[in-house]
Amino acid sequence: FDSVFSGIPLSEVLDLAGLRDSARFASFVAYSERDHHTSLPLDVAMRDSWLVDTFEGEPLTTEHGGPVRVVTPGRYFYKSLKWVRRIDLLAADRLGWWEENSAYHNNADPATGAERFTTGSLRPTQLERFLSSRSYDKYRNRVMLGLDLRSWQPGTKDLSRLHLKNCDLRGVELPGADLRASNLSLSDLRGANLAGADLSGSDLEGADFSGADLTDADLSHTALSATRFADDAEAARVLGINLEGAWGLVEDQEEFLRSRGAI
Repeated sequence: FDSVFSGIPLSEVLDLAGLRDSARFASFVAYSERDHHTSLPLDVAMRDSWLVDTFEGEPLTTEHGGPVRVVTPGRYFYKSLKWVRRIDLLAADRLGWWEENSAYHNNADPATGAERFTTGSLRPTQLERFLSSRSYDKYRNRVMLGLDLRSWQPGTKDLSRLHLKNCDLRGVELPGADLRASNLSLSDLRGANLAGADLSGSDLEGADFSGADLTDADLSHTALSATRFADDAEAARVLGINLEGAWGLVEDQEEFLRSRGAI
């Protein structure tokens, strides 16, 4: 942020080179011992990539990728290859060095918050540590995005104040879990066992509970905008659910809960 690079839009170079109709991806290859490379969809590269040779008014140093590097502001910086040697235009994508060896996400859009690694916002080793933790104190109030938690078997019921946004929690077994003041917005909880769980005061906006077991679960004072409890295929079990003070239900989901006597 607040860095000034100077150069020319990649689109100008590629327009001069001429593009075949079959070109769909741009792959950048570096002068490096490991032959580092990374790729972008051609439309992203044409719209958002620059070939730069100057940083803050000075020639780009070797340390920072000189004499010429790529800068793509709209993607994580591992897509901004240093020491550009060659640009290949491809009909089919090929994974870059980091994407193949370090679990970096191939799309790399920082706007989603879940495309830094293929495992979401945590590195694979960090995710393994999270899944095997016996205490979640160090994770409380830390936003974690896009994690695959279907195999999660926490060794404690105390999962309060965990922020697991846009995570895959399908079929997870969390009966009686303490999830107070958590953030499960946009997460997929279809088929999850949350019987007797305490989710009071949580942000559940956009979460999908279709087919989940919410028997006797406490969802009081939760945010439920765009939250789903039933779809055309399956419906949550909601006998004994507590929705006191919850807000934001869309009409069809409110109708479903009324039909089950939950509200």
